[in-house]
This record gives sequence, structure tokens and C-alpha cells, in this order.
Amino acid sequence: MNVTTARRPVISAWSAVSPFGLRAADFVEGVRNGTPTFAPLGEKWQTPAEQACLVPDFDIREVLGKKGTRSMDRVTALAVTAVDRLVRYGNGDRIGGVGEHAALVLGTNTGSAQSIMDFTRDSLVGEHPYFVDPARFPNTVMNCAAGQCAIWHDLRGPNTTIAAGRLTGLLALRYALRLQRAGHADTVLFGAAEEFSTARSWLDWHVRGDAAGPLGEGCALLLLEPEEQAERHGRTALAEVLGLSVGVHHGDATPVLARCVRRVLEGLNESAVDAALIGAESDREALPDGVADVADVVAVGDLIGDTGAASGAFQLVAALGRFGGAGRHVLLTSADHDGAVGAALLQLS
Repeated sequence: MNVTTARRPVISAWSAVSPFGLRAADFVEGVRNGTPTFAPLGEKWQTPAEQACLVPDFDIREVLGKKGTRSMDRVTALAVTAVDRLVRYGNGDRIGGVGEHAALVLGTNTGSAQSIMDFTRDSLVGEHPYFVDPARFPNTVMNCAAGQCAIWHDLRGPNTTIAAGRLTGLLALRYALRLQRAGHADTVLFGAAEEFSTARSWLDWHVRGDAAGPLGEGCALLLLEPEEQAERHGRTALAEVLGLSVGVHHGDATPVLARCVRRVLEGLNESAVDAALIGAESDREALPDGVADVADVVAVGDLIGDTGAASGAFQLVAALGRFGGAGRHVLLTSADHDGAVGAALLQLS
């Protein structure tokens, strides 16, 4: 799918709550320095994993305050925090152009696996199945995080949750572009969130066993808006989406990913594309020869672990943080072990 529109949508701002820290600047520094964030898990975590990439010192009530957070789970808190850092200046004032009609497209795999497991367990082991904390039931719903973000930050436009494994970030981007093209929203916040938890660690281990690498967590969000609106509010276009393509493989992801890459590069002189690759080193095999020879590779997962549904969103902000201002093309590639693959091409400003 090649993306075109008369009102050129651009990415104009972003935030990242990541294992590097709560600030976008922390993420930029970590990616540029290539600093891995793997750390041993303490006794608090009863998991099969020995290491993980956690957002440092992330205490929900310390970050967001006590009001409205008694029953808030970790993935919701990560998302609410990321939205706050995207839509507000450091002094707490709201940025211009992101009003109540702004849309939110937030990706996640299951919401909070830990909340689902805990609530189910309480209904089974309690004296009666209905002896559960009703305040925690909303945490078991996949769109809880998106809904809470809208409530906390007065976002009354379309509110959508996307769940598509590692392709979630790219599909959230595609959905955001469709909302704009259809006229449902001019301003769209999009991205994805994933939490680390005991439940998620065990689920991942049961699916992938010893092949499972260290898990990561966090939330990355981006602001998509018409270029003229960004300029009107003093924001500079950071990137334009030139193309986005997805596919499905049945064993070997490389040929399908190669077709996706060819689609997003369609119409460009491949030999003249100065492209960086944000994806796995093995994805280089899916690139045309001319692009493969010159591509810099940034494997975000090698730095912040397997962030699941949030991996694509972190790839997007890594492109902006690592190569922003370079005026070059960035190719993002993603492949999920369940069979979905995708690629996107950005033109950085």
C-alpha cells in the first residue's frame, strides 16, 4: 500500500517510555549509544526468565499520583504516561493542535495478561466466583489502556485498539492514516504499549521455550497530523510515510518480506536510496541488492528486549531518534513468529 494524500500527513512529535527511561531524550541517547538495557530480575518476579528490560523505577503512583491509580495496571500506566509526555510540555501546558477531537490508536497484544490471570484466579479460588474486586475488571479488557488514556487526557475522537503481534505498531500507523484519509480525525496519536509481568513471561516461555529472548516493556507514541497544522503550532515535520505493506508467511518469512519491501520501494530508484534499516540484521536478506549494500541496521530489540506489540512503535521512534534530521530514507521491517510480516518506508526531514 503506497500512501498518498492531498493534505500531506506527517509525523511531527513522539514520546517513549522505555527501558532507557521516561523521556524521549533518554531513548535517543540509549539508541545512539547502542546501550543494552538487560538486567537481572529480582526476587519480586517469579518467572522462568533471568533477565528482562524494565522501565527503570516505574512506580505507578509516584509517576501519575494517587488519584485514579489505585486499580490501574502497569500497561495502562505506561500508556497514560506516554500520552502525557506527548501532549504536554515540560511545564504541564497542553501542546497546540491536540484538542478533544484528537483520535487515539493504541496497540497491545492482550492488554494486561497479568490482570487477566489475576482476575480469573480470584474468581476460581475465592469463596464464591463473584468475590472479586470489581474495580479491577476493566483491566481485563483489551482496550482498557486506550480508554484510560482518553479519559485522563480528554481525547474524545475515535479511540481504537489494535492487536497484531509485532506488526501492531505498523498497523496502528496504517489505521491512523486511514482515519485521516476518511476525514474522521485530523490529529491522531498512534503507537503501542506492552508491559512486563510474571504472566507474560510464563506465556512467552510456554510458546517459545528456550528460544525466547529477554522481554522488554514500554510505550511509544507518535503524533500524525497535516503538515500545515504542525507548522501552525510551531512543530516541524519529522517524517513522511512513503509506503506501508504487510503480508503473511507460512514458514519462511524472507520472500514475503522481500515482496513487502519491493512494494514500499516502488517508484523509487533503489540504487539511489540512502536507506537505514530498523529491524533485525537477518532482515537485510529481504532487501534489494543496492539497498542492502548501503543500509545501516538498528536492531532495537537487541537494546530493549522483545517488546511484543510495542516493537513496531519503538522501531518508528528509533528511526526518528537515531536518524532524525538526516533527510534520508528509513526502512522498517517486522516479522512475527505467527506468520505476519510487514515493511514501511519513511522519508525523514
